[in-house]
Amino acid sequence: MTASKKFQQTSPYESPWSIRSRLKRFLWEITWNLLCRHTPKPFNPWRIFVLRVFGSKIQGTPFVHQRAKIEIPENLSLRHRACLGDGSTTYSLGSIEIGEGATIAQEAYLCTGTHDFDDPALPLMTGQIRIAKRAFVGARAFIMPGVHIGENAIVGACSVVTRDVPNNTTVSGNPARTQS
Repeated sequence: MTASKKFQQTSPYESPWSIRSRLKRFLWEITWNLLCRHTPKPFNPWRIFVLRVFGSKIQGTPFVHQRAKIEIPENLSLRHRACLGDGSTTYSLGSIEIGEGATIAQEAYLCTGTHDFDDPALPLMTGQIRIAKRAFVGARAFIMPGVHIGENAIVGACSVVTRDVPNNTTVSGNPARTQS
């Protein structure tokens, strides 16, 4: 698991985000919803262009479904032929890297944010998620902050992944466990 970043908050009711970052996120949501959300699949180059404008790190030609949800685009890195499926969510409060040829299936949820429950202020904590080359994250799977999914690994549908998944391994269940 990757190290976490802890935000400074004195109260659970205080936002960890500056006004500027909240305005950028608002502009992003409006832009995606107006210019990308209703585009047909062949308009993928347009969606990739918009992601680049908002700071996503793009290499090659990944595919991003028009109904994918991306929270903070500058925290997202997509490699060649990576795929974000229909209804998938990248809750990118921290960094998310999706490797070459990796697939995030429909309605999968990559969550980089949690809270420090030992602190009464419940400050936000983020942990990087890395999905390596040719990994597959099944439909409605949930990937926790700080998790690394190895090369050629498979995460079964509806699994909850709380720990790193080694290369060439298949996991499934809640919590996700290695399958033989």
